Amino acid sequence: MDDLATDRDATTGRDDTDPDTSRTDGAEPTDAGPTYCAHTDYAHDGPAVEELPATGEGAEGVERRVWDALYGIEDPEMPISIVDLGLLYGASVAGGHATVDMTLTYTGCPARKMLTEEVENVVGAVAGVESVDLRLVWSPPWSLRMVTDQGRADLREFGLSVPDADEESGSGGTARTEIQP
Repeated sequence: MDDLATDRDATTGRDDTDPDTSRTDGAEPTDAGPTYCAHTDYAHDGPAVEELPATGEGAEGVERRVWDALYGIEDPEMPISIVDLGLLYGASVAGGHATVDMTLTYTGCPARKMLTEEVENVVGAVAGVESVDLRLVWSPPWSLRMVTDQGRADLREFGLSVPDADEESGSGGTARTEIQP
């Protein structure tokens, strides 16, 4: 018998080294998602436009400072903001407690620990944030449809061939909208 198999839970097949990807908020995978997810579900009633909070000069509030800080975090493998890459599903702040919902390009991402620690540290350093709850979310799964137009331009500049959002199939899945200034 394989030694690894003896360390795994017979019910779940998991061991103590497997990352916990269960949801702690009681949400089902079919939930619409967090307030700022800006996703469009083409399988149900066509595009729904949601706005992400304004960032940059003139933006106010802790939540917007959190989004500004998140824009400054780049994917470790290419120079593109994790927001423009579509990894952030939501960020909110209530009573000094920040909650960030994010995903990765795939569940086995080798940069998982590096990215999650950086997000926690950067958001935790924002004035007005006292604690951070980072939740990895796997539904909906990340796809190119979640990349913003700016993200697509950055990926092209990096040398990748990325289709325009309107060139992709609209059958099922999700798409990101642009960040509203």
